[in-house]
Amino acid sequence: MQVSLKNYTLRYLSIAFLIIITIWAALFYAFILEEVYDNVDDGLKNQKILILREVYEHPELLETNKYGINQFRITPVGDEDDFSEENYLDNEFFYMPYDDEMEPYRVLRTGFYAPDQKPYHLEIRTSTVEEDDLILNLTTALIVLYLVLVLGVYLINELVLRRAWRPFRIILENLNLYRFGKKEDLQPVSTNIVEFNQLDEEINRMWKRNEEVFDEQKRFIENAAHELQTPLAVTINKLEMLMEDESLTESQLTQLANSKSSLRRLVNLNKALLMLSRIENKQYKDVKRISLNHIIEEISSDFQDFLSFKDITLEIETHGNFDVSMNKDLAVVLISNLFRNAIRYNIKGGKIIVNIRQNHLLVANTGNQVILNREKIFNRFHKGTQDSQSNGLGLAIVKSIVDTYPELSIDYRFEKNMHVFSLEKIR
Repeated sequence: MQVSLKNYTLRYLSIAFLIIITIWAALFYAFILEEVYDNVDDGLKNQKILILREVYEHPELLETNKYGINQFRITPVGDEDDFSEENYLDNEFFYMPYDDEMEPYRVLRTGFYAPDQKPYHLEIRTSTVEEDDLILNLTTALIVLYLVLVLGVYLINELVLRRAWRPFRIILENLNLYRFGKKEDLQPVSTNIVEFNQLDEEINRMWKRNEEVFDEQKRFIENAAHELQTPLAVTINKLEMLMEDESLTESQLTQLANSKSSLRRLVNLNKALLMLSRIENKQYKDVKRISLNHIIEEISSDFQDFLSFKDITLEIETHGNFDVSMNKDLAVVLISNLFRNAIRYNIKGGKIIVNIRQNHLLVANTGNQVILNREKIFNRFHKGTQDSQSNGLGLAIVKSIVDTYPELSIDYRFEKNMHVFSLEKIR
């Protein structure tokens, strides 16, 4: 699934923040506990020194065998008890009446000799932080910090990076809107960001090179087409004049007629290729709103002689007005080629049905009961088997015209024993 750069960045920054904060929280928690225990242990050791001093001055303290206000107790060493003057520190839980629950304490255990040289155990305790409360408070603080960081990054993306990336969006829009010869319609890019300025400069250089190449190709194609038309027309005229010579035999006249027919096909091929080139080079720039209904009416009248010659019945069913924004000349070529294809590949006494709707145009014709290859039918020089005189460019021109206008699409199917070409307007 595609996402914007802003959301892509925010997603991975959020994951990175979560990982970093989690690791940092674990290390911070361990450090805080170590620091707390270190300070508590130092306090317990200092308290031990003070208690032992008081015991030597006031021996009656040796009878303090329960934890009291001073949070220490002294018990005599039994015969089976281990004795050591080393300090042993441990964590234990003791009941606290105020909270009515067990609370954590740090306990120091050691041994000492009283003034009478008898050994005693000394236990000193002090309350420490509740780790579960510490974890809860730390987690809450870190969640708030995480949300603040993510929200901060989001706001930076919205308020700062959106403005910083605006030139890039203009460049993308210019690339989408750019058409040969219409560079003046594009928005200028004004920014202090070096990379965007460099990108815009390189794109402008690319456009300039492309337009130069385009102009050269256009001039070459037009010049080549015109140069070919002239000698072809002259050759055809000379053949026609030569065919008027009464001294020619029937065999010679047949050869001349075949040569003339071949030259005419070459002329038509040259015109078709020239039109394809002009269409693909966007040379038909005059676009206006036209009705294909009117064009169909005009063209059907022009093809009436061909329909009568092949005894083809034409039925036009109008259920709406098919309006489209396109070049009128290309619209005429589009409908003419669909009609010409329906007549050329039809059968004697066949039928052509034209169905017009608001966003749909169908041209169906009878013919060879063989389904055509949908993947090849619109390819250049793909010809049917019924007409060897075809140059195979009629439907290729239709497809090229339709591809010029994104709101149009063309399709072929075979249904009810008829070949159907469907022109649709994409809403």
